[in-house]
Amino acid sequence: MKRMTRAALALAATLSLGQALGVTRGGQMVFGRAADSLFLDPVLNDANLDIWILTNLYDTLLQPTADGKQVQPGLASSYAVSKDGKTLTLKLRPGIKFADGSPVTSADVKWSLDRARNPDNGAWNGLIGSIASVAASGNTVTLTLKRPDPSLPSALATFNTGIMPQKLFNAAAGSTDADKAKAFAEKPIGSGPFVLSEWKRGSYMVLKRNPYYWKMGEDKKALPYLDTLRFEIIPDDSTRILKLQAGEIQGAEFIPLSRVAELKADAKINMVLFPSTKVNDIIMNNRPKLKDGTANPLSDVRVRQALNYAVNRDALIQLVTFGTGKPMKSFMSSGTPLFDPTQKGYSYDPEKAKSLLKAAGFESGIDVTSMATSGSADDQALLTALQQMWGAVGVRLKIEQLDAATKTARYRENDFQMRTGAWTDDIADPSEITGYYAVAGETEAAHTGFSDPAIEKLFVQSQQETDKAKRAALYKQIQTLYTAAAPTIYLFETPYAVALLKSVKGFNQIPLGNNIFERTSLEK
Repeated sequence: MKRMTRAALALAATLSLGQALGVTRGGQMVFGRAADSLFLDPVLNDANLDIWILTNLYDTLLQPTADGKQVQPGLASSYAVSKDGKTLTLKLRPGIKFADGSPVTSADVKWSLDRARNPDNGAWNGLIGSIASVAASGNTVTLTLKRPDPSLPSALATFNTGIMPQKLFNAAAGSTDADKAKAFAEKPIGSGPFVLSEWKRGSYMVLKRNPYYWKMGEDKKALPYLDTLRFEIIPDDSTRILKLQAGEIQGAEFIPLSRVAELKADAKINMVLFPSTKVNDIIMNNRPKLKDGTANPLSDVRVRQALNYAVNRDALIQLVTFGTGKPMKSFMSSGTPLFDPTQKGYSYDPEKAKSLLKAAGFESGIDVTSMATSGSADDQALLTALQQMWGAVGVRLKIEQLDAATKTARYRENDFQMRTGAWTDDIADPSEITGYYAVAGETEAAHTGFSDPAIEKLFVQSQQETDKAKRAALYKQIQTLYTAAAPTIYLFETPYAVALLKSVKGFNQIPLGNNIFERTSLEK
């Protein structure tokens, strides 16, 4: 009988402990994505197809809890707010490292936060706009605030405040921040559970285990459990499902809700509906003229209201979500903190829709075009139904099928009339979605071009009101004003539909949308 070496004995003990705890280490998980990422920089983007990868590459000072409603320690082991609410002090964990083995220092934190709060950088700087200055000393980071900010801890657990290595970023090619970000994002280095290993755009992406990750697993060894995480880009919903059923991939996102019951009945598959803060809407260009110079009837609030009244949400919920959704009553989800439960949204009233169109001078109807994501069964079902609903009041809808990258690029350039949209909160606070949808700012109110001075004023007040009841009252007014202005079409709220092989354990998609793979493992 051969004697085992000390290393072999240690490995055997680790494997035994892991198995006893129900955890299997190693291996590669292949996950089917509906669309590829575009730009892996945490500051200069606003697309979920980037964000839900970023959270696996970059760590933040604080992190959301598993239910997405609170924050917990991240790279910072603790934080404290001063009595006057104008200073927030964080303590960094000792010995934390980036994926290349270099230390995460308080200087990196200061630089990262200064970059993220720069008004010239990205759509999300307003989330930490209350910070007046950042000071770094040893393992202590001190944030001095312009005003008390009740949303700041949540903002420090959001993707755009991901901590980056200053030295490596500055060494990237380019003379401007945007140029360096583009170069750095091709081979990003963060302190998250994974690091980018290979990326063939439009085809696949491979993340490998970060050997320096600081979190520990159930077996008291460093996470993540997987060796590699491979994302296969499979835009067509049916193809993603077929590959999952064939065992070619172990997980698939954005499962059409029409297929949920079928997959729940499959003995090989774990069909999960994760609770979400996801709202599904139609984003409308509110500008008087479109990008090509043509007149835009959607600039008239009466037309936008008419389109909302012409939507039968209960029918859509049955047709598109197969009963898993619920009607939107506000631009924010009912799971968003300070959602106003007294909001009524829009009832289904086609006669009122006709009356509003007539009052706006469009008694004979209008022609509108909506961008859709090609290969998306949900988009096709939704817009086909809206064609019929709106057709009944004289609105003729044309559907423009585009791949996800083109659709996103057109949207960011304000080159659209309508588009299918979906939003998920990234922080447990209403400030993010309000700043994106209802405030002009960097994104021009979700690229609609909508602007309301009253909402702008209320939003500023809400960002410094620490009394929860008073803050809720401000957000109630914002939601009421936004609904009346109808910059978007309210549709429905839905869960996250993810299908996994039964061998996959420990995957979680939290209500904020983040795909959490750090504790994912594959049973043998």
